[in-house]
Amino acid sequence: MKNTVVNFDKCINKIKPMNGVGQPPIRGINFSMCDYLKDAHIPFSRLHDVGGAFGGNLYVDIPNIFRDFSKDPKNPENYDFAFTDLLVTELVNRGIEPFFRLGVTIENNRKIKAYRINPPEDYNKWSQICEGIIRHYTENWANGFNYKITYWEIWNEPDNFEDPNENQMWTGSAEDYYKLYEVSSKYLKHKFPHLKIGGYASCGFYALTESSNEFAACSPRYSYFIDFFEGFLEYIKAHNCPLDFFSWHSYSGVRENVVWANYVRKKLDENGYHLTEHTLNEWNCKMNLKGTVKHAALTCANMLALQNTSLDSAMFYDARCSTGYCAGMFNCMTYEPLPSYYSFVAFGELYCRENQVFVGELPSNVYAVAAKAEDGCIVISNLNEDTVDVNLEILGATEIIEAKIITENAVWEDYQFENQIPSNSVLCLKFKL
Repeated sequence: MKNTVVNFDKCINKIKPMNGVGQPPIRGINFSMCDYLKDAHIPFSRLHDVGGAFGGNLYVDIPNIFRDFSKDPKNPENYDFAFTDLLVTELVNRGIEPFFRLGVTIENNRKIKAYRINPPEDYNKWSQICEGIIRHYTENWANGFNYKITYWEIWNEPDNFEDPNENQMWTGSAEDYYKLYEVSSKYLKHKFPHLKIGGYASCGFYALTESSNEFAACSPRYSYFIDFFEGFLEYIKAHNCPLDFFSWHSYSGVRENVVWANYVRKKLDENGYHLTEHTLNEWNCKMNLKGTVKHAALTCANMLALQNTSLDSAMFYDARCSTGYCAGMFNCMTYEPLPSYYSFVAFGELYCRENQVFVGELPSNVYAVAAKAEDGCIVISNLNEDTVDVNLEILGATEIIEAKIITENAVWEDYQFENQIPSNSVLCLKFKL
C-alpha cells in the first residue's frame, strides 16, 4: 500500500483559481442556475461565446454593445449595454468575477461568410469603444457600475488558422493582430493602469506534445500556433507593449497541460515578461465522456495538477446548460448537475480554504491537493481503472470529519474512507485540525 504524507502544518502555496469557468449557465434571461456556481465557490466566469452564435445578438460582443461603428464612442447613447448589464450584475451579485473578452464570438460557418471576425476598420476607434465598455463597468460611466472586473482580454484565438479563409476568429494576418494588440493594449493600459490588459487566447501548444495527443493529424495548423505565439512575443517586446496576462487554451490531457504551462512560463520569462500572469482560460478534456464520472475525474485531476504549475488561473469551457459538445457541467434536459460539476464543488473546498499544504508522493495516475483554514481538506482524483490503495499519513490533523465522493453510483455522497480510492473517482476529505 502506498504511503502518502499530508502535512497540514506545512503551508507551501496559496490555492489558485483553477476552478473558473467559461460561459455561465444562463437560460434566456433566467440566471437562477448561476447559484450552482456560487455554491461551488467559482471565482471567475470568462465572457466569450456567451448567448450562442454572434453572442445571441445581445451579449458581450463589441458589435452587440456598440452597434454602429460609424458612431462616436465618446457618446454614451451609442452603446447598448442592456443584456450585458444584466449578465454581469447577476454574476457579480453571486461573487463571481467576470473575465471580460473584448472582441467577438467564434463564427463556425465563416466559410460561407465572415461577419464580425474581420480586423476592425480603425484600431484607435476600436480601442476607444473598449474604453467606454470598461468605464461603464468599472467607473460608473453611462449609468454604469463600479464593479471589480480585473481582466480585459483583447480578442480571442486570432491564431485559429493561418489561412484567413479558414480562420473562424480572425480574417486578418498575424501581423494585423499584433498591430491591434499594440494599439489597444497601449491605449487601454494608459487609461486604466490599475487593470490587467492582455491576450490573446492562444489556441494552444499541441505541437509540443504532438506524439501523445489525439489531434496529431493537424500538425501544420498546430505548428502555426507556435509560430504565432513566438511572433507575438517578438513583436510586443520590440514595440514595448504591456502584457499583464497571457491567455491560452487546451483540449488535451493532464500531462500535456502541465508541459504547456511550463512552456508558456519559460517563453514569457525568456522575453522579459517575468511579471506577466498566464491563464488557461479555455479548457476541457475528453468531451465525448461528458456526463460520466470518468470526465469528472479527468476534470478534477486537471485542476489539481495545474495548481502545482506556474499557471495563475484556469477556466473550464464551459458551464452552459446546453446540448453543446463542451457543455460538461449540467444536464440540459433536467437542469441538474452532471458529475463534472461536483469536481468544481470539490476544488471549491480547497479554494475557500486558501492555504495549500504539503502532500507527498502519490500512486501513478492519482492527483491530490490539500488546503487548510480553520479545518483541513484534501481532494484526490484517481484516473486509474482500478481501485487504488493509499495510506494517508496525516500530520497536523486529528480526525476525518467529513468524506464525500464522486463515483458512477454516488455523486457527491458520503463515503466511508478506508484507505481506498475507487477507480475513476473524486474524493474529498475534511479534517479537524
